[in-house]
Amino acid sequence: MEMDTKHIRIADYNYLLPEERIAKYPVTPRDHSKLLVYRHGAITEEKFYRLPQLLPQGALMVYNNTKVIQARIHFRKDTGAQIEVFLLEPLTPADYELMFQSRRRCTWLCLVGNLKKWKEGTLTRTLSIQGEPFTLTATREEAMRSGHRITFEWDNPRVSFAEILEAVGELPIPPYLNRATQESDKQTYQTVYSKIKGSVAAPTAGLHFTNDVLQALDTAGIEREEVTLHVGAGTFKPVKAEEIEGHEMHTEYICVHQETLEKLIMHKGHAIAVGTTSVRTLESLYYIGLKLKANPQLSEEELHVNQWEPYEQEATLTPVEAIIRVLDYLYRNQLKTLHTSTQIIIAPGYEYKIVKMLITNFHQPQSTLLLLVSAFVKGDWRRIYDYALDHDFRFLSYGDSSLLIP
Repeated sequence: MEMDTKHIRIADYNYLLPEERIAKYPVTPRDHSKLLVYRHGAITEEKFYRLPQLLPQGALMVYNNTKVIQARIHFRKDTGAQIEVFLLEPLTPADYELMFQSRRRCTWLCLVGNLKKWKEGTLTRTLSIQGEPFTLTATREEAMRSGHRITFEWDNPRVSFAEILEAVGELPIPPYLNRATQESDKQTYQTVYSKIKGSVAAPTAGLHFTNDVLQALDTAGIEREEVTLHVGAGTFKPVKAEEIEGHEMHTEYICVHQETLEKLIMHKGHAIAVGTTSVRTLESLYYIGLKLKANPQLSEEELHVNQWEPYEQEATLTPVEAIIRVLDYLYRNQLKTLHTSTQIIIAPGYEYKIVKMLITNFHQPQSTLLLLVSAFVKGDWRRIYDYALDHDFRFLSYGDSSLLIP
Protein backbone atom coordinates (compact mmCIF):
# COMPACT_ATOMS: atom_id res chain seq x y z
CA MET A 1 0.00 0.00 0.00
CA GLU A 2 1.56 3.27 -1.13
CA MET A 3 -0.08 5.40 1.57
CA ASP A 4 -1.57 4.92 5.00
CA THR A 5 -5.22 4.93 4.03
CA LYS A 6 -6.49 4.89 7.61
CA HIS A 7 -4.91 8.29 8.27
CA ILE A 8 -6.47 10.11 5.33
CA ARG A 9 -7.90 13.43 6.52
CA ILE A 10 -11.46 13.79 5.32
CA ALA A 11 -11.01 17.60 5.27
CA ASP A 12 -8.72 17.10 2.25
CA TYR A 13 -11.77 15.88 0.31
CA ASN A 14 -13.87 18.97 0.72
CA TYR A 15 -15.13 21.32 -1.99
CA LEU A 16 -17.67 24.14 -2.14
CA LEU A 17 -21.03 22.84 -3.40
CA PRO A 18 -23.52 25.71 -3.80
CA GLU A 19 -27.11 24.79 -2.92
CA GLU A 20 -28.29 25.76 -6.42
CA ARG A 21 -26.04 23.08 -7.96
CA ILE A 22 -27.87 20.28 -6.13
CA ALA A 23 -30.47 18.91 -8.57
CA LYS A 24 -33.88 18.81 -6.89
CA TYR A 25 -35.49 16.96 -9.81
CA PRO A 26 -34.12 14.88 -12.71
CA VAL A 27 -33.95 16.05 -16.30
CA THR A 28 -36.58 14.73 -18.72
CA PRO A 29 -36.01 12.41 -20.46
CA ARG A 30 -33.51 10.99 -17.99
CA ASP A 31 -30.96 9.96 -20.64
CA HIS A 32 -30.56 13.63 -21.70
CA SER A 33 -28.54 14.40 -18.58
CA LYS A 34 -24.97 15.59 -19.06
CA LEU A 35 -22.11 13.09 -19.01
CA LEU A 36 -18.57 14.11 -18.08
CA VAL A 37 -16.06 11.79 -19.73
CA TYR A 38 -12.69 11.40 -18.00
CA ARG A 39 -10.44 9.30 -20.24
CA HIS A 40 -6.80 8.84 -19.21
CA GLY A 41 -6.73 12.34 -17.73
CA ALA A 42 -8.53 14.15 -20.57
CA ILE A 43 -11.98 15.60 -19.80
CA THR A 44 -14.77 16.04 -22.34
CA GLU A 45 -18.53 16.50 -22.19
CA GLU A 46 -21.32 14.41 -23.74
CA LYS A 47 -25.00 13.58 -23.27
CA PHE A 48 -25.76 10.37 -21.42
CA TYR A 49 -27.59 8.78 -24.36
CA ARG A 50 -24.24 8.73 -26.18
CA LEU A 51 -22.81 6.28 -23.63
CA PRO A 52 -23.00 3.17 -25.87
CA GLN A 53 -20.73 4.85 -28.45
CA LEU A 54 -18.14 5.67 -25.78
CA LEU A 55 -17.55 2.13 -24.50
CA PRO A 56 -15.38 -0.62 -26.03
CA GLN A 57 -17.30 -3.26 -27.96
CA GLY A 58 -17.51 -6.57 -26.12
CA ALA A 59 -17.03 -5.03 -22.67
CA LEU A 60 -19.05 -6.24 -19.69
CA MET A 61 -21.25 -3.75 -17.82
CA VAL A 62 -22.50 -4.59 -14.33
CA TYR A 63 -25.33 -2.69 -12.66
CA ASN A 64 -27.29 -2.91 -9.40
CA ASN A 65 -30.90 -4.10 -9.80
CA THR A 66 -32.03 -3.19 -6.28
CA LYS A 67 -35.39 -1.46 -5.86
CA VAL A 68 -36.07 1.33 -3.38
CA ILE A 69 -38.81 0.48 -0.88
CA GLN A 70 -41.28 2.94 0.60
CA ALA A 71 -39.40 2.77 3.87
CA ARG A 72 -40.98 5.65 5.82
CA ILE A 73 -44.12 4.87 7.82
CA HIS A 74 -45.89 7.64 9.75
CA PHE A 75 -47.93 7.11 12.90
CA ARG A 76 -49.89 9.70 14.91
CA LYS A 77 -50.28 9.38 18.66
CA ASP A 78 -53.45 10.27 20.54
CA THR A 79 -51.66 13.44 21.66
CA GLY A 80 -51.33 14.48 18.01
CA ALA A 81 -47.56 13.92 17.91
CA GLN A 82 -46.36 12.43 14.61
CA ILE A 83 -43.78 9.64 14.78
CA GLU A 84 -41.83 8.52 11.71
CA VAL A 85 -40.49 4.97 11.59
CA PHE A 86 -37.76 4.50 8.96
CA LEU A 87 -37.06 0.89 7.98
CA LEU A 88 -33.34 0.11 7.76
CA GLU A 89 -32.97 -3.67 7.49
CA PRO A 90 -35.05 -6.76 8.25
CA LEU A 91 -34.37 -8.69 11.45
CA THR A 92 -37.11 -11.36 11.66
CA PRO A 93 -37.26 -12.78 9.09
CA ALA A 94 -33.82 -11.52 8.08
CA ASP A 95 -34.23 -12.50 4.41
CA TYR A 96 -35.61 -9.61 2.35
CA GLU A 97 -37.84 -11.74 0.15
CA LEU A 98 -39.35 -13.59 3.11
CA MET A 99 -39.79 -10.29 4.95
CA PHE A 100 -41.93 -8.76 2.25
CA GLN A 101 -44.04 -11.92 2.15
CA SER A 102 -44.61 -11.77 5.93
CA ARG A 103 -48.18 -11.90 7.17
CA ARG A 104 -49.34 -10.77 10.63
CA ARG A 105 -45.86 -9.97 12.08
CA CYS A 106 -42.27 -8.92 11.27
CA THR A 107 -39.37 -7.12 12.97
CA TRP A 108 -37.06 -4.45 11.52
CA LEU A 109 -34.09 -2.39 12.58
CA CYS A 110 -35.42 1.17 12.29
CA LEU A 111 -34.64 4.81 12.85
CA VAL A 112 -37.32 6.74 14.74
CA GLY A 113 -38.16 10.37 14.09
CA ASN A 114 -39.53 12.39 17.04
CA LEU A 115 -38.39 9.62 19.39
CA LYS A 116 -38.79 11.78 22.51
CA LYS A 117 -42.56 11.69 21.96
CA TRP A 118 -42.59 7.86 21.94
CA LYS A 119 -41.45 6.96 25.42
CA GLU A 120 -43.38 3.69 25.72
CA GLY A 121 -46.29 1.64 24.42
CA THR A 122 -47.29 0.84 20.87
CA LEU A 123 -48.16 3.01 17.89
CA THR A 124 -51.35 2.19 16.01
CA ARG A 125 -52.65 3.00 12.55
CA THR A 126 -55.90 1.90 10.92
CA LEU A 127 -55.54 0.86 7.26
CA SER A 128 -57.71 -0.39 4.46
CA ILE A 129 -56.33 -2.53 1.63
CA GLN A 130 -58.60 -4.01 -1.03
CA GLY A 131 -61.61 -2.73 0.90
CA GLU A 132 -60.68 -4.54 4.11
CA PRO A 133 -59.96 -2.38 7.20
CA PHE A 134 -57.40 -3.60 9.74
CA THR A 135 -54.98 -2.29 12.35
CA LEU A 136 -51.18 -1.98 12.09
CA THR A 137 -49.23 -1.65 15.32
CA ALA A 138 -45.55 -0.86 15.94
CA THR A 139 -43.87 -1.90 19.19
CA ARG A 140 -40.43 -0.55 20.12
CA GLU A 141 -38.57 -3.42 21.77
CA GLU A 142 -34.98 -2.33 22.35
CA ALA A 143 -32.35 0.15 21.27
CA MET A 144 -29.59 -1.24 19.08
CA ARG A 145 -26.28 0.34 18.10
CA SER A 146 -27.58 1.75 14.81
CA GLY A 147 -31.29 2.12 15.53
CA HIS A 148 -34.24 0.50 17.29
CA ARG A 149 -35.71 -2.98 17.06
CA ILE A 150 -39.37 -2.54 16.13
CA THR A 151 -41.99 -5.24 15.63
CA PHE A 152 -44.93 -4.63 13.34
CA GLU A 153 -48.16 -6.62 13.74
CA TRP A 154 -51.40 -6.51 11.80
CA ASP A 155 -54.67 -8.39 12.17
CA ASN A 156 -55.33 -9.32 8.55
CA PRO A 157 -53.50 -12.52 7.44
CA ARG A 158 -54.47 -11.93 3.82
CA VAL A 159 -52.23 -8.85 3.60
CA SER A 160 -48.43 -9.05 3.20
CA PHE A 161 -45.98 -6.52 4.59
CA ALA A 162 -45.08 -5.57 1.00
CA GLU A 163 -48.72 -4.57 0.43
CA ILE A 164 -48.71 -2.51 3.63
CA LEU A 165 -45.64 -0.57 2.48
CA GLU A 166 -47.19 0.03 -0.93
CA ALA A 167 -50.32 1.38 0.76
CA VAL A 168 -48.87 3.60 3.51
CA GLY A 169 -45.10 3.78 3.10
CA GLU A 170 -43.35 6.86 1.75
CA LEU A 171 -40.38 6.74 -0.62
CA PRO A 172 -37.28 8.02 1.23
CA ILE A 173 -35.72 10.58 -1.10
CA PRO A 174 -32.33 11.92 0.07
CA PRO A 175 -32.40 14.46 2.92
CA TYR A 176 -30.22 16.94 1.01
CA LEU A 177 -33.03 17.54 -1.52
CA ASN A 178 -34.75 19.55 1.24
CA ARG A 179 -38.23 18.85 -0.07
CA ALA A 180 -41.11 16.47 0.53
CA THR A 181 -41.46 13.26 -1.47
CA GLN A 182 -43.73 13.75 -4.48
CA GLU A 183 -45.75 11.24 -6.49
CA SER A 184 -43.32 11.63 -9.41
CA ASP A 185 -40.44 10.39 -7.22
CA LYS A 186 -42.01 6.92 -7.14
CA GLN A 187 -40.95 6.60 -10.77
CA THR A 188 -37.98 8.94 -11.15
CA TYR A 189 -36.18 7.67 -8.02
CA GLN A 190 -36.12 4.10 -9.36
CA THR A 191 -33.88 2.77 -12.12
CA VAL A 192 -35.71 1.35 -15.16
CA TYR A 193 -34.16 -2.04 -14.37
CA SER A 194 -34.95 -2.11 -10.62
CA LYS A 195 -36.53 -5.38 -9.52
CA ILE A 196 -35.30 -6.67 -6.13
CA LYS A 197 -36.89 -4.74 -3.24
CA GLY A 198 -34.69 -3.76 -0.33
CA SER A 199 -32.92 -0.38 -0.68
CA VAL A 200 -33.70 2.79 1.22
CA ALA A 201 -31.75 4.86 -1.33
CA ALA A 202 -31.44 4.50 -5.09
CA PRO A 203 -28.23 3.45 -6.87
CA THR A 204 -28.31 6.84 -8.52
CA ALA A 205 -25.83 6.31 -11.38
CA GLY A 206 -28.46 3.99 -12.84
CA LEU A 207 -31.15 6.68 -12.88
CA HIS A 208 -29.83 7.99 -16.23
CA PHE A 209 -30.51 4.76 -18.12
CA THR A 210 -33.59 4.39 -20.31
CA ASN A 211 -34.81 1.37 -22.20
CA ASP A 212 -33.52 3.06 -25.36
CA VAL A 213 -30.00 3.30 -23.88
CA LEU A 214 -30.12 -0.33 -22.74
CA GLN A 215 -31.15 -1.41 -26.23
CA ALA A 216 -28.37 0.71 -27.76
CA LEU A 217 -25.84 -0.95 -25.43
CA ASP A 218 -27.01 -4.36 -26.64
CA THR A 219 -26.76 -3.22 -30.26
CA ALA A 220 -23.24 -1.87 -29.62
CA GLY A 221 -22.14 -5.28 -28.32
CA ILE A 222 -21.86 -4.29 -24.64
CA GLU A 223 -22.76 -7.26 -22.45
CA ARG A 224 -24.82 -6.57 -19.32
CA GLU A 225 -25.06 -8.38 -15.99
CA GLU A 226 -26.86 -7.60 -12.74
CA VAL A 227 -25.83 -7.75 -9.10
CA THR A 228 -27.88 -6.75 -6.05
CA LEU A 229 -26.65 -4.55 -3.23
CA HIS A 230 -29.38 -3.15 -1.00
CA VAL A 231 -28.38 0.45 -0.28
CA GLY A 232 -28.73 1.34 3.40
CA ALA A 233 -29.29 4.71 5.07
CA GLY A 234 -25.61 4.58 6.00
CA THR A 235 -24.82 5.76 2.48
CA PHE A 236 -25.76 9.26 3.73
CA LYS A 237 -23.79 8.90 6.98
CA PRO A 238 -21.31 11.78 7.18
CA VAL A 239 -17.68 11.18 8.04
CA LYS A 240 -17.37 12.94 11.40
CA ALA A 241 -13.92 11.68 12.36
CA GLU A 242 -10.93 13.79 11.31
CA GLU A 243 -9.24 10.68 9.89
CA ILE A 244 -11.20 7.95 8.15
CA GLU A 245 -9.85 5.34 10.56
CA GLY A 246 -12.50 6.68 12.97
CA HIS A 247 -15.38 6.20 10.53
CA GLU A 248 -17.33 2.95 10.75
CA MET A 249 -18.66 1.85 7.37
CA HIS A 250 -22.20 0.50 7.25
CA THR A 251 -22.89 -3.12 6.27
CA GLU A 252 -24.78 -3.77 3.06
CA TYR A 253 -26.17 -7.05 1.74
CA ILE A 254 -25.06 -8.32 -1.65
CA CYS A 255 -26.32 -10.97 -4.02
CA VAL A 256 -24.39 -12.25 -7.06
CA HIS A 257 -25.65 -14.97 -9.42
CA GLN A 258 -23.59 -17.87 -10.70
CA GLU A 259 -24.06 -16.68 -14.31
CA THR A 260 -22.60 -13.27 -13.46
CA LEU A 261 -19.47 -14.87 -12.01
CA GLU A 262 -19.10 -17.02 -15.13
CA LYS A 263 -19.44 -13.93 -17.32
CA LEU A 264 -16.81 -12.07 -15.27
CA ILE A 265 -14.38 -14.95 -15.80
CA MET A 266 -15.03 -14.81 -19.55
CA HIS A 267 -14.10 -11.10 -19.42
CA LYS A 268 -10.79 -11.76 -17.60
CA GLY A 269 -12.24 -10.54 -14.30
CA HIS A 270 -12.81 -7.03 -15.65
CA ALA A 271 -16.02 -4.96 -15.75
CA ILE A 272 -17.57 -1.53 -16.22
CA ALA A 273 -19.41 -0.70 -12.98
CA VAL A 274 -22.59 1.34 -12.98
CA GLY A 275 -22.45 3.19 -9.69
CA THR A 276 -20.52 2.90 -6.44
CA THR A 277 -22.79 0.12 -5.16
CA SER A 278 -21.80 -2.08 -8.11
CA VAL A 279 -18.15 -1.16 -7.39
CA ARG A 280 -18.41 -2.29 -3.77
CA THR A 281 -20.08 -5.53 -4.78
CA LEU A 282 -17.57 -6.39 -7.51
CA GLU A 283 -14.48 -5.45 -5.53
CA SER A 284 -15.78 -7.41 -2.52
CA LEU A 285 -15.83 -10.52 -4.70
CA TYR A 286 -12.05 -10.41 -4.90
CA TYR A 287 -11.65 -10.50 -1.11
CA ILE A 288 -14.29 -13.21 -0.78
CA GLY A 289 -12.12 -15.24 -3.18
CA LEU A 290 -9.11 -14.66 -0.91
CA LYS A 291 -11.09 -15.87 2.10
CA LEU A 292 -12.07 -19.03 0.25
CA LYS A 293 -8.47 -19.66 -0.74
CA ALA A 294 -7.60 -19.68 2.97
CA ASN A 295 -10.66 -21.70 4.02
CA PRO A 296 -13.05 -23.18 1.40
CA GLN A 297 -15.45 -24.35 4.16
CA LEU A 298 -16.65 -20.92 5.30
CA SER A 299 -20.37 -20.18 5.58
CA GLU A 300 -21.93 -17.37 3.55
CA GLU A 301 -22.08 -15.24 6.72
CA GLU A 302 -18.35 -15.78 7.26
CA LEU A 303 -17.68 -14.47 3.75
CA HIS A 304 -18.59 -10.96 4.95
CA VAL A 305 -15.92 -8.44 3.85
CA ASN A 306 -14.77 -6.26 6.75
CA GLN A 307 -14.01 -2.57 6.36
CA TRP A 308 -10.20 -2.72 6.43
CA GLU A 309 -9.71 -6.22 5.04
CA PRO A 310 -8.43 -5.06 1.61
CA TYR A 311 -5.62 -3.08 3.28
CA GLU A 312 -4.56 -5.88 5.59
CA GLN A 313 -4.41 -8.80 3.14
CA GLU A 314 -1.82 -9.56 0.52
CA ALA A 315 -3.36 -9.85 -2.96
CA THR A 316 -2.19 -13.38 -3.78
CA LEU A 317 -4.75 -14.12 -6.54
CA THR A 318 -5.53 -12.62 -9.92
CA PRO A 319 -9.09 -11.32 -10.31
CA VAL A 320 -10.01 -14.37 -12.39
CA GLU A 321 -8.54 -16.76 -9.82
CA ALA A 322 -10.49 -15.05 -7.03
CA ILE A 323 -13.78 -15.21 -8.95
CA ILE A 324 -13.15 -18.88 -9.78
CA ARG A 325 -12.85 -19.55 -6.03
CA VAL A 326 -16.25 -17.94 -5.46
CA LEU A 327 -17.81 -19.85 -8.35
CA ASP A 328 -16.35 -23.15 -7.12
CA TYR A 329 -17.86 -22.39 -3.70
CA LEU A 330 -21.32 -22.08 -5.29
CA TYR A 331 -20.85 -25.27 -7.32
CA ARG A 332 -19.62 -27.21 -4.30
CA ASN A 333 -22.52 -26.08 -2.11
CA GLN A 334 -25.08 -26.43 -4.93
CA LEU A 335 -25.94 -22.72 -4.74
CA LYS A 336 -27.18 -20.67 -7.68
CA THR A 337 -26.51 -17.36 -5.93
CA LEU A 338 -24.02 -15.94 -3.46
CA HIS A 339 -25.71 -14.16 -0.54
CA THR A 340 -23.41 -12.34 1.85
CA SER A 341 -22.53 -8.81 2.99
CA THR A 342 -19.81 -6.19 2.73
CA GLN A 343 -18.49 -3.34 4.81
CA ILE A 344 -15.69 -2.49 2.39
CA ILE A 345 -14.32 1.05 2.37
CA ILE A 346 -12.57 2.10 -0.84
CA ALA A 347 -10.26 5.08 -0.45
CA PRO A 348 -6.95 6.35 -1.84
CA GLY A 349 -4.37 3.61 -1.37
CA TYR A 350 -6.84 0.96 -2.53
CA GLU A 351 -5.89 -0.94 -5.70
CA TYR A 352 -8.89 -1.79 -7.86
CA LYS A 353 -9.00 -5.42 -8.95
CA ILE A 354 -12.12 -5.91 -11.08
CA VAL A 355 -13.61 -2.51 -12.00
CA LYS A 356 -11.86 -0.93 -15.00
CA MET A 357 -14.40 1.80 -15.88
CA LEU A 358 -16.93 3.55 -13.65
CA ILE A 359 -20.18 5.38 -14.32
CA THR A 360 -21.10 7.52 -11.32
CA ASN A 361 -22.80 10.75 -10.25
CA PHE A 362 -21.14 13.67 -8.46
CA HIS A 363 -20.98 13.05 -4.73
CA GLN A 364 -21.18 15.08 -1.55
CA PRO A 365 -18.07 16.79 -0.15
CA GLN A 366 -16.21 14.80 2.53
CA SER A 367 -18.09 11.59 1.76
CA THR A 368 -16.86 8.00 1.51
CA LEU A 369 -18.18 7.96 -2.07
CA LEU A 370 -15.83 10.80 -2.99
CA LEU A 371 -12.97 8.80 -1.46
CA LEU A 372 -13.96 5.85 -3.67
CA VAL A 373 -13.85 8.05 -6.79
CA SER A 374 -10.51 9.55 -5.79
CA ALA A 375 -9.03 6.07 -5.41
CA PHE A 376 -10.30 5.16 -8.88
CA VAL A 377 -8.82 8.21 -10.65
CA LYS A 378 -5.57 8.09 -8.67
CA GLY A 379 -6.28 11.29 -6.75
CA ASP A 380 -7.38 13.38 -9.76
CA TRP A 381 -10.90 13.93 -8.38
CA ARG A 382 -10.56 17.67 -7.78
CA ARG A 383 -9.85 18.47 -11.43
CA ILE A 384 -12.93 16.46 -12.42
CA TYR A 385 -15.13 18.23 -9.88
CA ASP A 386 -13.75 21.67 -10.75
CA TYR A 387 -14.64 21.01 -14.39
CA ALA A 388 -18.15 19.90 -13.44
CA LEU A 389 -18.68 22.99 -11.25
CA ASP A 390 -17.34 25.32 -13.97
CA HIS A 391 -19.50 23.75 -16.71
CA ASP A 392 -22.94 23.76 -15.09
CA PHE A 393 -23.15 20.08 -14.20
CA ARG A 394 -25.89 19.18 -11.72
CA PHE A 395 -24.85 17.36 -8.54
CA LEU A 396 -25.95 14.48 -6.28
CA SER A 397 -28.77 11.95 -6.71
CA TYR A 398 -30.84 13.66 -9.39
CA GLY A 399 -27.81 15.31 -10.97
CA ASP A 400 -25.61 14.54 -13.96
CA SER A 401 -23.08 11.74 -14.23
CA SER A 402 -19.55 10.87 -15.27
CA LEU A 403 -17.79 8.09 -17.14
CA LEU A 404 -14.39 7.55 -15.53
CA ILE A 405 -11.64 5.69 -17.42
CA PRO A 406 -8.31 6.03 -15.56
